[in-house]
Amino acid sequence: MEFRRLTDDLSVSPQIVVKDLAAIRAAGYRAIICNRPDGEGPDQPTFLEIEAAAREQGLAASYLPVESGKVSDDDAAKFGELMRELEKPVLAYCRTGMRAATLWGLSEASSKPAPEIIGAAQAAGYELGAITARVANGGKAPVRVAAASHDIVIVGAGAAGLATAASLLARDATLDIAVIDPADTHYYQPGWTMVGGGVFRPETTARAMAAVLPRNVHWIKAGVAAFEPANHAVILEGCRVVRYRKLIVCPGLKLDWGAIAGLAETLGRHGVTSNYRYDLAPYTWQLVREMKRGRAIFTQPPMPIKCAGAPQKAMYLSSDYWQRSGRLQDIEVQMFNAGAVLFGVADYVPALMEYVERYGIGLNFGYNLTAIDGPARLATFRRVLQDGTVESVTRDFDMIHVVPPQKAPDFIRVSPLADQAGWVDVDQTTLRHKTFADVFALGDVINAPNAKTAAAARKQAPVVAHNLLASMGRTSGQASYDGYGSCPLTVERGKIVLAEFLYGGKVAPSFPSWLIDGKRPSRLAWLLKERMLPPLYWRAMLKGREWLAKPEIVG
Repeated sequence: MEFRRLTDDLSVSPQIVVKDLAAIRAAGYRAIICNRPDGEGPDQPTFLEIEAAAREQGLAASYLPVESGKVSDDDAAKFGELMRELEKPVLAYCRTGMRAATLWGLSEASSKPAPEIIGAAQAAGYELGAITARVANGGKAPVRVAAASHDIVIVGAGAAGLATAASLLARDATLDIAVIDPADTHYYQPGWTMVGGGVFRPETTARAMAAVLPRNVHWIKAGVAAFEPANHAVILEGCRVVRYRKLIVCPGLKLDWGAIAGLAETLGRHGVTSNYRYDLAPYTWQLVREMKRGRAIFTQPPMPIKCAGAPQKAMYLSSDYWQRSGRLQDIEVQMFNAGAVLFGVADYVPALMEYVERYGIGLNFGYNLTAIDGPARLATFRRVLQDGTVESVTRDFDMIHVVPPQKAPDFIRVSPLADQAGWVDVDQTTLRHKTFADVFALGDVINAPNAKTAAAARKQAPVVAHNLLASMGRTSGQASYDGYGSCPLTVERGKIVLAEFLYGGKVAPSFPSWLIDGKRPSRLAWLLKERMLPPLYWRAMLKGREWLAKPEIVG
């Protein structure tokens, strides 16, 4: 007998028999729901038999039979009523458990977000993809009317989405393109490290979405609930349907603040900050300016994360300020990194280590932040020892810069587009989906083994633009993405180690070494980061101008 947990209050299972009731009671269940009509199978006990055995065990038993594949809105409503009335926890069953899981999903749809429901069912081994639209519509069978239809639909209006839209239009201005994104503001996120270091003002990293969208692009200001790639459809929140000929998926990733116990309650207070949020980066700079002595901790979660160098950038810029202001000798700087190395591309580590030693930074590898107590100023880390045992380590702090764990957005992770880890499953060279030929993806959401940086998106956008048009017969040849990523590591105010690399960590400098030696700190690289990259982002990348980003075309 197999109990599959959906929530603390409900588990589902395949068909049970009379002799199972004692074990069900022993497992702590207080009630059962039968969702299988009597007589479906020759080896199936009747509900009356199950009910009598349940009564002997002190279990309540309810009968809500549903034909396979015919779960009605009324059935789901009745299931919800039973769940409100019965003593918890409850075990619901049918032939396989699928009907029970479906009834639960539809009954919860008006109070829980669709990705949460679909994800819980997936974790229990049940795919609810066939009812995604109903779940997104609050549990009711939707009237499937297309809200819109476009040749090309782009999900996500971040750096990747807008750059791809602009690159497409630069190739063919007649294209019918729609961008789906609910946000009012577009952010230049690479600038937030500089905000946290007192170099940029926060408002210079933000612009109204309407001001940066390419001309002639339709803006669908809504959130995405689900994908139906077999039907060439995107389901919006509220169950509106947008149809497409070609789909580009680039919604970025999810910062999982809730994965660290206590973090959400204390962010922006008690010395707890993060440059990974627009409104918190100024607090980083405030803490750095005000800190005179004590312990400053900088954390880095397990990979993958957006801009793997960002946790270090905050640490180096802070340490540089404290050194310049004569305070560093009174401040203990510690880095707690869940990984095993300082930086993933070994060629750049020697230059970084010079600054680690210069600032007297303590490096702690294999430490994953699991909890924060802001008022007590305590951080708790999990560490796996060599013998496989796990220890919990707590450190006090006066200031802590936290980088949260990161994963694909919920509506991506539970979609048909995702791989087992939840990222969009693409060919790492063409950026075309491995299963659905009319779907392309780029940016932080894909499963290609490249760094998740704006520089990567800048190189990926022209590749997607070309390959998508080739798939429509509007151009020829195939463009290839080589895994390029760049991470300007701000090691001090005025100097940067410019890390540039391809798949496999192969160093790939854009400039001759006599101009910028990426393996050494450079003032010219700082000027590139401070003065050139922001206008390059706003005026070139988001405008379809592919300076140093034109893809190589084969065939």
